[in-house]
Order: sequence, then structure tokens, then C-alpha cells
Amino acid sequence: MAIAKAERLMNLALCLLGTRRPLSKRELRESIEAYLEAGSDDSFNRMFERDKDDLRELGLVIETVENLDGEVGYLARRDSNRLPPITLDAEEAAALGLAAKVWQQARLAGAASGALQKLRAAGLPEDFDPYEAHGALEPRIPVHEAAFEPLMLACRDRRPVAFDYRKATAARPEPRHVEPWALECWRGHWYLAGWDRDRGAERVFRLSRITGKVRSRSGRFTAEVPDVVTVRETVASWAGETADRSASIRLRTGAGYPLRAKATSVRELGDGWDELEIPYGHGLDAWLVEFGPDVVVLEPAELRADVVDRLRAVAKG
Repeated sequence: MAIAKAERLMNLALCLLGTRRPLSKRELRESIEAYLEAGSDDSFNRMFERDKDDLRELGLVIETVENLDGEVGYLARRDSNRLPPITLDAEEAAALGLAAKVWQQARLAGAASGALQKLRAAGLPEDFDPYEAHGALEPRIPVHEAAFEPLMLACRDRRPVAFDYRKATAARPEPRHVEPWALECWRGHWYLAGWDRDRGAERVFRLSRITGKVRSRSGRFTAEVPDVVTVRETVASWAGETADRSASIRLRTGAGYPLRAKATSVRELGDGWDELEIPYGHGLDAWLVEFGPDVVVLEPAELRADVVDRLRAVAKG
């Protein structure tokens, strides 16, 4: 779910829970900034009805009340939405403790630490170490890119940004002007989805290819933020996850384990090389380039040519 929609739902829920009398659509629109920014009454009505249905689906009991003048109002009574006391057994506390320790970097580290303290107040022992019982687990999400924090805040605040971005096939970075929607981690890399103003279309950017600083821009978004941003699905399609053909490659022995995991067949060639058949889809060339000299594409010819072009671009850069 996009960050902006999550905040809008939270604001609507707080308004409905905090009122002692039913609030009309007009009053709710005047109280929630996202509704004020709606372009027209029709746009607001569609947004409000979707949000109301989403909150009900999440379990919030929303009452619809009609006053003497025939005006419809909405409220969520606290006694109808009060949760019973939460108790955690040892395994549940351990699982939540692990989840709270995921974020060890960036601005979320403080929030995660506070959540862990609340879990301990709810029953997680003070001396409990989630890592001790699960030593093989490393429940951290890496955030090495300097662009992560300013982009996370820009997604939250719905603030346009500008940055220099180097595509895998380009020797030099190019300026991009983006309305950021959502960040997501996929296979150890962070990606930003948003509206590329220069190209007038939705785009996904890999944070490790952003060079220099992320610069904030004034003004509002010009494109509507979708309710669901499919970052992972988009990147997966670019990485060859939606494959309809096969490719033949040579892979150095002991290297490229992600490729071996996807291979439909593996044959030892000797002299430190294996031959693999792997699914071939859009974007496979970009993935193969990451393995450098450990991979040689045998066929098809167009995939081999694409990989060679990318390697030449990297060498020039």
C-alpha cells in the first residue's frame, strides 16, 4: 500500500474515532488534507468511499447516521472498536522481537527500538535476545544508499524530487525529476517507484544507481498516486522473472549461485566451467552483467549482444 494512502486511512480513522457526533462528508473533507487536495467533488467522493470500505475491511466498525435534516454522517464508536487486552506467549513475543529488530539503520531504527521496548513491557523478557535462539537468522534490511532516507521522507510527504541517475546501459548519469510513490527492497536492493515527469510515465529506479544528492522540489504531484504500487512485480519482470524462453550460458564453477538456483539444467564442462539453461525474459541481460567475468552468454545471439553492450557501457563509465 502506498504510504500516502496509509496516512489518509489513518487520518480518517482518527477523525471517526475521535468525534462524539456523526461527521458529514463535507466536515471530513475539511479535516483531512488529502481530501482537500482532491481535484473535484467526484474525485473526493470516489476516494472517500474507497477509504471507508478499506477501513471496514480492516475491521473498523463505521456507523452511518442520518440526522433530522436528512444529512448523512459517519462515526466509529470507541466501545464498538475497542480491542481486548493483548497477551503474548513466548513464541509470539520472540517473533515480534525479531520483526522489531529488522530495522537497524536510517530513521526507522529509533521507531524499531521503541517498538521493542513496548514489546518488553507487554511480556518480552528484558534479557531475551532474538538472535540467540535463531543464530542463523540475520533479520536486518540493508540500507547502504544515501538516497534512501530523503526518498523515504519524500514518499511520506508526497514531495517531488530530482536526482542524477545512471542506467545500466549508460556511461553517464542523467537528471531525473520524479514524483516518488513507494520504496521496496527486492533481493537485497532498494527500488523507488514513481512518476517520471520528464518521460510522462511510471518508472522504477534502483537506488544504488542514483548519484549525488536527492534534491527536494516545491509543488504538488501532477499524477495520481495509485492505491497499490507494484514495485516488486515490475522489477521482477525486468529481471527476467516472467520468462517465456531459455538461454544458454557458461558459468564459472563455484560462482553465480542465484543463477544456479534458477537453472533448468546444469552440465559440467570441465576446466572450471559449467553450462546452464536458464529462463530468459526481459531484463535478463542486466542481471547477467552483475556477475561480470564469471558468466559467458552462449545463446541466443541477441542476449549475448545486449550483455556485451552493457559491459562496454560500464567499461566506458
